Amino acid sequence: MTQSMIKQADFLLRGGRAGVLLIHGLTGTPAEMRFVGKGLNRAGFTVYGMQLAGHCGSEADLLKTGWHDWARSVREGADRLRREVDHLFVAGLSMGSVLALNLAIEKPQWVDGLGLYGSTLFYDGWTIPRMARLSFLLPLVCGLGLFRQRRFMESFPYGIKDERVRMRIAGAMLDGQSAAAGLPGNPWPSLAEFHKLVWHVRPRLQDVRAPALIMHAADDDIASVRNARVIERRITGPSETVLLNDSYHMITVDGERDKVISRSADFFTRILSESPMRVSRVRVAATPSMA
Repeated sequence: MTQSMIKQADFLLRGGRAGVLLIHGLTGTPAEMRFVGKGLNRAGFTVYGMQLAGHCGSEADLLKTGWHDWARSVREGADRLRREVDHLFVAGLSMGSVLALNLAIEKPQWVDGLGLYGSTLFYDGWTIPRMARLSFLLPLVCGLGLFRQRRFMESFPYGIKDERVRMRIAGAMLDGQSAAAGLPGNPWPSLAEFHKLVWHVRPRLQDVRAPALIMHAADDDIASVRNARVIERRITGPSETVLLNDSYHMITVDGERDKVISRSADFFTRILSESPMRVSRVRVAATPSMA
């Protein structure tokens, strides 16, 4: 049996009695949520940057898991954070956003608000080749046991517009530092599992009643603004949509990450101010760059 190469990379930043669960994306790592986590913690929130099942290891580790495992790890992460806080907010990047929506559908009583960053229901950004745009067919193909060794490799600009940040993160990813920067490619069976998750969540978006902050790059290279608009139209809770004009897909690490922090802190704090159960030690603080 192949030994697991998974490294523990989650992080907990203790603050006030309101908490934010941060969920990274497919083949990603909690490190892609650390900038936002530190900023929200400075604003007074307790933050848990969770680690999805099968991630931060080898491709073989990832292939042992599927969307049910990822959703279960989100429930477990949320349950862990709930023991430390009175109010729970859930924010995710890319597939992490879909998993946040799934938690709001499964456990509506747990979720006080959502941060949906670069939400991905369709891979339809301007860098996605035609073959990859057909990845929604992978559950059928992989279900037949075909092409299990194939993968879509990450391509320039790797979801990051800021050249300095891109060089650092893409360099680590291509150097095999999966715990720090994730895997450099998406295995077809894992993409098939991603699409099964989307098929599960998308028809149930009307069941999302928690307030949602939808933040998306206007020029997203991986998932076009169409993704944000579908969510905006279909969820039934109150929502705010913010388009970022100087970022690509990875908005939690790109050049406008401070806007992600400040808008999220403000959104969550406004929800708390309207709650009958007021929470102390939560404030909207200045969020200087941590690069």
